Amino acid sequence: MARVGDTMPDAGHGAGHMVDTAMAAVDAHGVVVAWGREAERLSGLAAADAIGRHVARLLVNPEVILRAPAFTDRSRRGDGWSGIAGLRRGDGTPLDVYLRVCPLTERDGEVRWLVTATEMTAVPSWPMNGAGVHALLTGAPIGIAVRDTDLRCTWVNDALALQDGIPREKRLGRRLTEVLPGSEAESVEAVMRLVLRSGEPQVDHEYRAWMPTKPQQEHSFSTSFFRLDDADGRTLGVCAMSVDVTDRQRARERLAVLSEASTRVGTTLEVMRTGQELADLAVARIADYVSVDLAESVALGEDSLARLGSTNGHVPAFRRAGVASIHEGIPESLWSRGETVSVPAPSPFTEVLASGASHLEPALNASRGTWLDRDRRRSDKIRRYAMHSLMIVPIHARGAVLGVAVFFRMGDSVPFEADDLRLAEELVARAALSLDNARRYVRERAAALALQRNLLPGRLVGGVAVEVASRYVPADTQHGVGGDWFDVIPLSGARVALVVGDVVGHGINAAATMGRLRAAVHTLANMDLCPDELLAHLDDTISRLDVEDGRSPGRDSAEVGATCLYAVYDPATRHCTMARAGHPPPVVISPQGRVSIPDLPAGLPLGVGPASFEAVDLELPEGSVIAFYTDGLVETRDQDIDAGIRRLGAALARPDRPLDDLCTAAFDTLPARALEDDATLLLARTHSLVPSQIATWDLPNDPIVVAHARALATAQLTGWGLEGLVATTELIVSELVTNAVRHGAGAITLRLIRHEVLVCEVTDTSDSVPRLRHARPTDEGGRGLFLVAQLSSRRGSRHSSAGKTVWAEQEINVPGPLRPPKA
Repeated sequence: MARVGDTMPDAGHGAGHMVDTAMAAVDAHGVVVAWGREAERLSGLAAADAIGRHVARLLVNPEVILRAPAFTDRSRRGDGWSGIAGLRRGDGTPLDVYLRVCPLTERDGEVRWLVTATEMTAVPSWPMNGAGVHALLTGAPIGIAVRDTDLRCTWVNDALALQDGIPREKRLGRRLTEVLPGSEAESVEAVMRLVLRSGEPQVDHEYRAWMPTKPQQEHSFSTSFFRLDDADGRTLGVCAMSVDVTDRQRARERLAVLSEASTRVGTTLEVMRTGQELADLAVARIADYVSVDLAESVALGEDSLARLGSTNGHVPAFRRAGVASIHEGIPESLWSRGETVSVPAPSPFTEVLASGASHLEPALNASRGTWLDRDRRRSDKIRRYAMHSLMIVPIHARGAVLGVAVFFRMGDSVPFEADDLRLAEELVARAALSLDNARRYVRERAAALALQRNLLPGRLVGGVAVEVASRYVPADTQHGVGGDWFDVIPLSGARVALVVGDVVGHGINAAATMGRLRAAVHTLANMDLCPDELLAHLDDTISRLDVEDGRSPGRDSAEVGATCLYAVYDPATRHCTMARAGHPPPVVISPQGRVSIPDLPAGLPLGVGPASFEAVDLELPEGSVIAFYTDGLVETRDQDIDAGIRRLGAALARPDRPLDDLCTAAFDTLPARALEDDATLLLARTHSLVPSQIATWDLPNDPIVVAHARALATAQLTGWGLEGLVATTELIVSELVTNAVRHGAGAITLRLIRHEVLVCEVTDTSDSVPRLRHARPTDEGGRGLFLVAQLSSRRGSRHSSAGKTVWAEQEINVPGPLRPPKA
């Protein structure tokens, strides 16, 4: 007798407690052959007393079931019988019970009956007559089957046939593997054998099967098994109850795909790679072949499409960002990654782009007159690889279409359904956000790099004064910009300005501030200010910018401000004048490789409050190397700045090597981990002018000296082989010396310098600045400096402790060595 009441819930509940069901088995002649423990409790009869009795002797009114249609009509045996009957207890008292009688067909064709009984006091108050129980069991979505010890089906309800499509007559007397061959059925039978051996129920075992009526439609079932035993513990068989959980399984698989997409799609901020990740994930999980085509503007980080219709029907250019297939080598694809894709018009592709809605075609129509008939290359591929089902999903984010994802199923794969389209749309929607983020990153990074290129010098020119090389590595490697800057600015008289600075922080905001400071340095350098004076003006500039931006001056230097080192090198004297504002000092390497650090007052960083700066003048042998750098190159988390400066000096102590090699050697000393701050290095190797390139004359402050000055200049140009510049130079010398005589004071110095250009300088002891005027036609004078400006390529003036110098440059367009050999 089966101990069903001990192992599984029964049909009814009492007043909030589980109800135990008594079970017995009756043979075809109505004789009791099995008697369970609950039957003993309910009837008061021991199994030994009940087994062998006719069932009629146990009922108050045997006619109740003996006249039931299930017993009198063989055609209705499969329905069984249920109802209320009086049970004669062992002490002779009657007990109303609810009976359920079900036929059990043995292998030999004999019929046994499984009888279950529940005390009426435990049955719910709602109508629970035989018809109600029958309706419950036959209408419930739970499939029930009883199998013997050989796993052959002996009883089955109608719900199971509705679940898997196997009729009752095909199932009875057969094992599961005989009606559903395959590994899934074998795994189910293995579970049933385990239950038969151990007696332990197995709950919620899932397996998949294909409906015989729909061989392409897969269903998932959850089945629970328990063993049936008699009173003596003999195993009679196993009972299986199954539920169709196809929808639950599909929902779980859909969540699994979307969960996997969150880790596999959008791993980088590269548009093309994100498209390929989407294609790789979708193949085999959703489709057999997937392509991802993006608008060409998206791949370049430009604005995406609003709708195709806004372009007056013009199909934009697309680029294949991703493609994947179940076939090795992706033979189905017409285009490889990165190639331009042709979008046929009209077609479902253009409809999707125009409407923004997905296209589902479960059975692909490639007949005559369709869009595929007009696209022979695609139709050939579709026929060759048996592509039979299509989905086209637009990739759109933030109201704009980025491209399309195309899904195909081929061969024996089942056609796409609405659930497949919903899953594809969810997957593409998630990927679209990653694609749009990547597109925006590409655009913003391009803007940042453009800013970087525009703010930093594209080509460093040291003229005849210095040979230069530089290296810049930002800490913000994603955008490639930071707050460090450097520059080499040509000055008058063959001199050159060398500058390096560091704005606090890094990233695009620091780069913008750096750009403003670099522009200010250029403006101040063109005024030929001394280094200390230039830094003072720059400090005023950054404080004014803070006020204009709504920030208060005088803040903590650790949070705001900038540092700067500015130097001016004169190749005529080999003197280098420099000053710094809170910046690390330069490192000087002599031609013999000796490393020294000039004693240069530090000064306060720019923009942190009132400050004064002090300049220092150094005389450098020709061939010296000066290193200007930012603290990101010499200061690390585990090394202070002094040790970093010594490390830098040791790396540069080979001045005979090319400057680019020295830059590489300096950066090679940095730790392998990511930089904590932007790092910049500017190297300058000094040169000097030979005496034969310079001619200097001291002249008295007298009007008669003008003609003599012209004669001296003419003779010098002839000696240099620059006769073609004699006429213009005579006019320039005449005007500049005349102005010095009229408006200056003290002795006058005329100097000509020949290098890449011809420089004419006139110095006097006055500090008055000459002003360019535009004389009226009736004026008798005032045209001197205007004439000089017309004749020269560049002109200006500068001040020094001795007075002022007015200068003008002319381009040299005649052949000749720019740097004559020393005499």
